[in-house]
Amino acid sequence: MSLADRAVVYLAYDPGISPKSGGLPGLSVLKSVVNSINLFGIIAVVGALAVSLGVWAWGHHTGGHQAESSGKKGATVAAGAALGLGAANGAVAFFSELGSQVH
Repeated sequence: MSLADRAVVYLAYDPGISPKSGGLPGLSVLKSVVNSINLFGIIAVVGALAVSLGVWAWGHHTGGHQAESSGKKGATVAAGAALGLGAANGAVAFFSELGSQVH
């Protein structure tokens, strides 16, 4: 048996591991904590977006190009963070399902 054949045999082994809910104590508490962290992040993003839009408007109306640019960057980052926080659960579910199809 060559080295390449041995690698194929090793990679074909199925360890039989799959996620199961209820396997560990405290899982509901962990889910609650993660949900709270996500909510905190969304609330922080709303504040960051409001501040960034205010800086953008202030910079535009006063002719402060640096402030205007910083406000635009902050608004873009806040919008991206909101997208990421909102899509986190769906993205993890999508890639987990995609990964479970690999055999």
